[in-house]
Amino acid sequence: MNVQDVCVFMENFAPKALAESWDNTGFLVGEKTRRCSRIMTCLTITPETVQEAVMKKADMIIAHHPMPFRALKELTSETTVGRLLRSLIKNDIALYCPHTSFDSAPRGINQQLAEGLGLEEIQPFVPSAECGGGTGRMGVFKEEQTLSSFLEKVKSLLNLPYVQYVGDPGAVVRKVGIGCGAAGEFLQYALRFNCDVFLTGETNFHTCLEAKAQGIGLVLMTHFAGEKYACDRLADILRDELSGLENVWASEDEVEPLAIF
Repeated sequence: MNVQDVCVFMENFAPKALAESWDNTGFLVGEKTRRCSRIMTCLTITPETVQEAVMKKADMIIAHHPMPFRALKELTSETTVGRLLRSLIKNDIALYCPHTSFDSAPRGINQQLAEGLGLEEIQPFVPSAECGGGTGRMGVFKEEQTLSSFLEKVKSLLNLPYVQYVGDPGAVVRKVGIGCGAAGEFLQYALRFNCDVFLTGETNFHTCLEAKAQGIGLVLMTHFAGEKYACDRLADILRDELSGLENVWASEDEVEPLAIF
């Protein structure tokens, strides 16, 4: 198997047509003809994840967040991005970044979160007729929950010590909207489709105020936890569905950058 084979799999799994127009997705670093037998998945390219990939002799990294995200004017050791990219190139490690195409894919991040929470009748806020999947997800619980019990489900699924939320803990929750990452702008879809609560990674203060004013629950699961959950499961998918790989693993050294005092 070579890097090109993995790229083809990823482009079928998370079609680039699903990516947002501003995004930089796909094969970003490396040589497609290089043999590939060891793959690491992670959320973001950081000094820790690059060091782990080098130490464990990865041939390829599949990182959710793109690097580079915007066009580079220089590639030097004087910037963090430059140092990380130079290290990948020096160690001949290929890089593929699906980002928003993975968010929206039929088996992508939002779908995995919806299924993990036990939702039924799952569908995108905005379906993609061309590729399946689509923007965000919404679904319903078979039985009514309280917002408090929903918070416990989120914490348990993502192994979180806490979540931030807006709303009445005793409020009834049946229909849930989901947008991973920083998807506060998807609150409009959750309201349009009469969701009882909207789950996202992070958002701004004014979106929290809008949710409170509109009477919809809002739960912030952290940007890291919601997306790392699916990146870990992507390693399982690659292991199960791609033959000829020696080892596939999710990064063990990648951690939430924000601490609580």
